[in-house]
Amino acid sequence: MALSMLSPRTVVFCRTFKGISSSKAVLSVNSRCGPLLQTASYNPKPLRLNIKDPYIPDKNSEKTPEWQKTARFDRKLFGRHGSASGVDPASLWPTHEELEKIIAEETEWNPPLEVMLNNIEAREKEETAKQLAREKLIAQNMAKMPKMIEDWRREKQEAKKKLKEEKARKARLLEEARERFGQALDPRSAKFLDMVAELEKEEKKKKKLLKRRLREEQTAAPTTPAAAPSQ
Repeated sequence: MALSMLSPRTVVFCRTFKGISSSKAVLSVNSRCGPLLQTASYNPKPLRLNIKDPYIPDKNSEKTPEWQKTARFDRKLFGRHGSASGVDPASLWPTHEELEKIIAEETEWNPPLEVMLNNIEAREKEETAKQLAREKLIAQNMAKMPKMIEDWRREKQEAKKKLKEEKARKARLLEEARERFGQALDPRSAKFLDMVAELEKEEKKKKKLLKRRLREEQTAAPTTPAAAPSQ
């Protein structure tokens, strides 16, 4: 593409990148004026370490911060200055308690392969047992399903029957109240409730009399003589 077809700003941008020295790191970028060149230079500052006279904190001084008196800081000093730090390498190793704690954590989070396989096998057995128990429970419930449906239908029919009987009883009581008082009464009125209580009392008396009569008839009935033994 000719440069005359581009805007003045794009032409200057392209010419600027053409004059970049090749000694720097170069990245190619596609644009309207063809491949552009982009430099990437990074010059980090060198790490300045005072090897001749390293900083060694005085642990006995009160001015020394507490974090510079820890074993962690000693490890950092030894890793940076080596024997010049004055730190005994033997003191950098963990103690018996720390070593046992590390081993326990390692065993807990990274157990041996045999332990992992045993755990997987135990977990699979537990899941299989749970699945079998669930299937057994489902099979038992499915076997009980016909009886449960039959019981539900019977209870539903009994509920309908009781509701029908209650409606018939209520209609009979209302009719009884109309004949007794010569007018229709409200089922919630005191007269109607008193009448119902009176009728229930009379019905209980009738039932008691009927039971007594049946008991007397059974007592008065002659007992059949036992058959004589055959000779």
